Amino acid sequence: MKREETVDYHIKSAWHAISRMYNQQAAQEDFTTSIGFVLININSKEGTPATKIAPLMGLEARSLTRMLKSMEEKGLIFKKPDPIDKRSVRIFLTEEGKRKKEISVKTIKTFNLLVREHVSEDELDAFFTVFQKISHVIDKINSETLNPNTYDKKVYEL
Repeated sequence: MKREETVDYHIKSAWHAISRMYNQQAAQEDFTTSIGFVLININSKEGTPATKIAPLMGLEARSLTRMLKSMEEKGLIFKKPDPIDKRSVRIFLTEEGKRKKEISVKTIKTFNLLVREHVSEDELDAFFTVFQKISHVIDKINSETLNPNTYDKKVYEL
């Protein structure tokens, strides 16, 4: 199978192109796509528990910890103890963080509107359906990897 015939090649190359485009936009405002995605996942009014952000983004907590520290140093976020659960910390956006969040949202909306100008609703529906099926295949592979003993036929006799 040639790489151009594989599903993952097309997903990866499209995501890299999108990510480069987003990074070029973000660089003009002195931030990155990764920071933009974190900003988007922080509630602008109520803040967001630090423990909730990584799962929303599909990240490991330790990767996010480094990013949050960097964002705090850049003046995009600040931390406050959770008023209900004193053991937890909430992440809030500074005014600059809110401004960069707005830029991120606008960039994503603009890209999606441009795609919709070139791709019909039927094509998008088919695209989303295919992606749901791919996600289902991945989930199935992951569950089989996590539960390898689901195969109940004897392979070897001891």
